[in-house]
Amino acid sequence: MTTTALAMRAPSRWPRHARRLGGRVATVLITLLGLLVLTFLIGRVMPLDPVLSIVGPDADRSTYEQVYRQLGLDRPLPVQFGYYLRDLLHGDLGNAMLTGHPVREDLARVLPATLELATLAILLGTGLGVPLGVYAATRRGRLGDHLVRLFSLVGYSTPVFWFGMMGLLVFYAWLGWAGGIGRVGIAFEGTVPTVTGLLLVDSLLAGDGAAFRSALRHITLPACILGLHAMAYISRMTRSFMLAQLSQEYVLAARVKGLPERTVVWGHAFRNILVQLLTIVALAYGGLLEGAVLIETVFGWPGFGQYLTSSLLLGDMAAVMGSVLVVGVIFVSINLVTDALYRVFDPRTQPTR
Repeated sequence: MTTTALAMRAPSRWPRHARRLGGRVATVLITLLGLLVLTFLIGRVMPLDPVLSIVGPDADRSTYEQVYRQLGLDRPLPVQFGYYLRDLLHGDLGNAMLTGHPVREDLARVLPATLELATLAILLGTGLGVPLGVYAATRRGRLGDHLVRLFSLVGYSTPVFWFGMMGLLVFYAWLGWAGGIGRVGIAFEGTVPTVTGLLLVDSLLAGDGAAFRSALRHITLPACILGLHAMAYISRMTRSFMLAQLSQEYVLAARVKGLPERTVVWGHAFRNILVQLLTIVALAYGGLLEGAVLIETVFGWPGFGQYLTSSLLLGDMAAVMGSVLVVGVIFVSINLVTDALYRVFDPRTQPTR
């Protein structure tokens, strides 16, 4: 049979790939639309009056009604939602009462600080939690296993704000190792040109070694505390996944063949939990990005969590709605990246030929 005939008989994979891609895009669009609807409804059902937040409780009735109409709150909800979508398409999230700046600019300022802190924390948590979980699983019931489980239990159940206060007391007040509150020392505030918003990266790009060392001293303690919390969760889940794999028959067969224990554990059992670990690490990272508010409060870290909390306390609905929308987009993005990594690490998701 000629090559042309084989090519004609072989089914084209492009339509299948196009359908899969189209389905994924449709799913993302539907998810984002649902997120927009949810964010809009949250802004309307929360027991906070955006008009009072602007005019204050002592304003007269005419002023209140004027601002009420200017905000479009006198129109039907579908019309309000249409205006909300129109503003979003133009990148307009409103103005924040807390700072007086557009919410978009505020989020662009505070998100890099949280991103830098959470990324360093998840790297520490994953880099330590995965080996500890594997170590505990291979020594089930022994002293090493009990120590890892105890350490993970303490790290996961102890409130992070308590660790933060104790860390400041010991490593900052007593030993002087940590940099204290804030992202950088007072002498270096505003001296590093903003390029990426990540202070460690920007100080390196500027060639400012002193600012880099100061930023590193300030971020190390809060990142280690958050990393400890993430490490406790990741190590527990890694141990559980590894125990399930080490009891499988293929592991027994590999040991019977005389393979080294390191090859059995890391080359066979660990490879089969990579997909599960991706989910755990992704969820932990998302939780750090939107849930680091306690550590940011203790360390005076000018990040996303502290901004959202201050906006909630002030009743700043524009900032709250913008922040909630960003949280949703972050989790949707993390799920997309995780799904893409699934297809890299799990051969069962590869398209059949």
